[in-house]
Amino acid sequence: MTNRLLTRLDEIGASLERSGHALALIGLGSVGVELERLDAWSDLDFFAIVEQGHKGRYLSNLDWLSCLCPLAYQFRNTPDGFKVLFQDGIFCEFAVFELAELGTIPFSRGRIVWKVPGLNEDIAEPVVPLPAVCQSATEWLVGEALTNLLVGLGRFRRGEKLSASRFIQQYAVDRVLELSAVIAQEIGAPRDAFANERRFEQRFPGVAQELPCFIQGYDHSCESAQAILAFLERHFDVNQAVADTIRKLCNP
Repeated sequence: MTNRLLTRLDEIGASLERSGHALALIGLGSVGVELERLDAWSDLDFFAIVEQGHKGRYLSNLDWLSCLCPLAYQFRNTPDGFKVLFQDGIFCEFAVFELAELGTIPFSRGRIVWKVPGLNEDIAEPVVPLPAVCQSATEWLVGEALTNLLVGLGRFRRGEKLSASRFIQQYAVDRVLELSAVIAQEIGAPRDAFANERRFEQRFPGVAQELPCFIQGYDHSCESAQAILAFLERHFDVNQAVADTIRKLCNP
């Protein structure tokens, strides 16, 4: 499958070359400079770079893709690009930019798959920096996690199970993910600047083992909250009154 993905990406580059107004194809993520992450579950992430004034044509007509394999599904998820499923099962997410736009958007460093002769090699290097890693104060993160649990448990007791699961099993867990960098050494896979949950299992394997206890499902927000509270108490200074209130809400 990995060979199929790289072959399809090369084919997209060749199709862009034939199209007449394209300048380059930049592979991103696991088909970019992080090829060691490429596996059977990867998809194709790329930028198609085109001549000024021709962006609309490449977005309004995806024949430069469908000529390689029919498109089973296409969805314009941003003003600049699509998510596309080829009929043979290959999924890709892409954006089309004119050359001048590359200097105005943040992106992770990419790999040039194809470019016209003479085009500068540094087009795959971002000019706009990636979003900074959030270094929120530990006290703030712990406080947010605890109050997310309080609010979520109140909604659970009211019968708002969906909202409760969001506050407990999503928002509080997001704070736990950020706190992981305080209690453990990050290892292995690179961090995604846009999504902290990406490759978390490889980056923080110890904390990741506890995730099933933190995310137990729609009917189990109380059990999830108790597990998150226990985690916070093991690693941080937790206000006793807040902890007692959370436990009372879990077991009224």
